[in-house]
Amino acid sequence: MLPIFLKTLAITAPVFFMLFLGMVLKRVNWIDDNFIRVASGLVFNVTMPALLFLGILHADLHAAMKPSVLIFFSVATLLSFALAWGWAIWRCPQADRGVYVQGAFRGNNGVIGLALAASMYGAYGISMGAILAGLVILFYNALSSIVLAVYSPVMKSDPWSLFVGIVRNPLIISVLAAIPFAYWQISLPGWLQESGQNLGNMTLPLALICVGGTLSLASLRESSQLAISASLVKMVGLPLFATLAGWLCGFRGADLGILFLYFAAPTASSSYVMAREAHGNHQLAAAIVVITTVAAAVTTNIGVFFLQWGGWI
Repeated sequence: MLPIFLKTLAITAPVFFMLFLGMVLKRVNWIDDNFIRVASGLVFNVTMPALLFLGILHADLHAAMKPSVLIFFSVATLLSFALAWGWAIWRCPQADRGVYVQGAFRGNNGVIGLALAASMYGAYGISMGAILAGLVILFYNALSSIVLAVYSPVMKSDPWSLFVGIVRNPLIISVLAAIPFAYWQISLPGWLQESGQNLGNMTLPLALICVGGTLSLASLRESSQLAISASLVKMVGLPLFATLAGWLCGFRGADLGILFLYFAAPTASSSYVMAREAHGNHQLAAAIVVITTVAAAVTTNIGVFFLQWGGWI
């Protein structure tokens, strides 16, 4: 249990640091709300698409292809999204439902989930994790676009507008564009790949600084009840029921372990960026990111401990 705790902490500590840095920079007026707005747009439209494109480009789509795992993950993700939305309708104000749902189901699998899968299962964890990451990106961004549009004051929510919004989403475009390159193993020119990598490397620190710059004690207090509720759904309810369902479906060993790590990942920082783009309650989105990231060091270790104790992974 201790090695997993230390590994989780090693992965989440830089996240905490960048969040704290964003808070400090805003406090000393080195960044302001206009910087956060512009930087969030830059992440959404440029740096994160570059990161996702290269991530898919370098994934081995021919390795560790297990249709049963992919189908289960897809169905479980859709069900978790539907359940989170149903819970939000009963649990929170209409204006905050889109941000609440996104925070309750969207995990940080591209950074934390994949890193833990690689740590526990080596090359197999990387291959399976990368394949699942492709599904994650498509599902999370498409579903988030839908639920944010329904409750957004600036986005249209009729079927055609939703479809157009999804296909115009820069994150989805980058993934779909990268799949042929990855499948046929088409490489980019060295200068273009290095330029894209430089852009991609900006994504996580810049997004987290923006999240941290949005946080304040006042905003955390205002969002505390809803943020804690969404965080409990994300860090306790979702991994518990999804992993139990996977166990009942017969998954064991590395497959069950990777599924748990992906469903138990904290809320992705990109949820804040999308909430801000939709003119949603970005303070609530930021609070959920912080709470789930802190909780991950505890809940992930507890889950791994019990799964190993039962001999299931």
